[in-house]
Formats: sequence, C-alpha cells, structure tokens
Amino acid sequence: MDKKPAWLTVLPPKGQSHASLKALFSEMGLHTVCEEAHCPNISECWGGGTATLMLMGDVCSRACRFCMVTPGRPAGQLDEFEPEKVAVALSRMGLTYVVLTSVDRDDLEDGGAEHFARTIRRTKELNPGILVEVLIPDFQGDLEAIRTVSQARPDVIAHNIETTMFLTSKVRDPRAGYWQSLSVLRDVKKIDPRIFTKSSIMVGLGEGEEEVRLAMMHLRDAGVDFLTVGQYLRPSPRHLPVVEYVQPSVFESYKEMGEEIGFKYVASGPLVRSSYRAGEFYIRSVMAKTTTINEVLNNN
Repeated sequence: MDKKPAWLTVLPPKGQSHASLKALFSEMGLHTVCEEAHCPNISECWGGGTATLMLMGDVCSRACRFCMVTPGRPAGQLDEFEPEKVAVALSRMGLTYVVLTSVDRDDLEDGGAEHFARTIRRTKELNPGILVEVLIPDFQGDLEAIRTVSQARPDVIAHNIETTMFLTSKVRDPRAGYWQSLSVLRDVKKIDPRIFTKSSIMVGLGEGEEEVRLAMMHLRDAGVDFLTVGQYLRPSPRHLPVVEYVQPSVFESYKEMGEEIGFKYVASGPLVRSSYRAGEFYIRSVMAKTTTINEVLNNN
C-alpha cells in the first residue's frame, strides 16, 4: 500500500523557528526524535517552537520493525554533560512544556534511568514552572530503574505499547513485550499515584477494532491516564508495510471508545504521535476546568 490519502499530506519543514531550533540542537550536540524518527509533524511542531528531545545518543540497542531510529551497539557510551545541555537549551527555547525521550540503552546497567532523572531534575532547576513529560523505555522491567525516574518527579511518564497484543511480536523487538510494557505503566502508578501516565497505539498494521479496544482496556487497567492513537507510516522500504490507511472517521470512533473506557484524554487522528503537541493535549485534558497542575498533584 504505497499511495497515501490526502489527509496524510504534510508541509515540508521550513520557517525561522524551524531553522533556529535546528541550529540550536546542532550547536548543543542534542538529538530530537522529530528528526531521527522522520516525524511527519516536524514542520508544525518546530514551527510553533516545540520539540521532543532524545537522550543518550541516536543509536538504539533494539531494532523494532516500525522505527526509523538507527539500531546498533551504543557500547556504553554516554554524554555525562547532556542533562546540563538539555536544561540550558530548554531555557533558551522558553518552553512551558517539554517531552524528553530516549533510545533504548540495554547496554547500560540501569538502562539510562539515572541519566533520565538527572535531566529531569536539572531541567526543572533551570526552568522553573516547566512541565516535563518523559517517554521512557521499558528498562527491561527493572522496578528500581522505574523508581529512579519516578522519584525525579516528572509531570507525566509515558511508555508506549505501540500496537495490540496480537501484533506485538511482529512489530516490536523481541525484547519488548506487551505485558512488560503494561507492567512498567502499572509500576509507575504504584510508586507514585500522583504522576500522570500515558501510552500510544499505532494503527494501520492489520489490527482489528476489538484488538484496539482490548489494548485500551489493558491500559486503563494499568491506570494509564492519557492515550494517543495515530496512523503507522512506513519510514523506509526495510520497515513493515502499511496494511491500511485508517479513515479519519475511525480515529474519531477510537477517541470516543477511549473516553468511554475512562481515559482522562484521548488524542486520536491520522497524524497524531505520542509526543505530538503533547503540551496542548495535556493542558486541555487536565486543566480544562481552570485547575493548575500543582492543585491536581496536591489533591491526590
């Protein structure tokens, strides 16, 4: 299935904001998932002055069949100054909401959990009031690694199941299990119920509607607050082919389904990605009744 429908048309990256961010990230030696994963929303997000930073390099220790990030052997290499670089770069960007993610780093003893925690803490120190979402790997299910990130008190911890239970072995690296991912999300809530959790599902890989519903039910059972649902787009010929370009009306039905199941907010659409306009979705869902983040946290 090669020809994309009209609703998946996106603008090429351009504009002063895009150019400024690209120059800043290059200067600081930072990576963004926007570029590494060939995100279709880079023009809109960077044009609006927002981006998702990718920690711990641009080589992933896993090789999921949907992902454009380069797989390989990071060999334990880690930039110890990266937390400071990220915090400084964000202070220059003047953001109110940031998403920090990473490649998988199975080569590190803690999977990079302490590196995440240092980056969260330093980002909040240099950027008072900023909301921090982290999109974390599964840390091979290591509870102490999950605790390390949770205790740094990000506002949202996201971890993606990516696809349905029945397609997981086809879509994800063999080390990335469906139940392991659900366990990560459940453990975050056990460690600190005040932290909001989030996950994401790609569709168009051959899943059925009832499979999507089951995945949503499993996520809610794990206490997940926010859900995003988006169209899988094949990043290169070596990746999994698209089975179906899902109609916008189906995405709307998935949104309604998720809301009925009990998520606090569901972002569902062809171009929705896990970190796409994350701040807007978060603010609209949690602060719709003029409730501040601090009030929400203090009341739990």
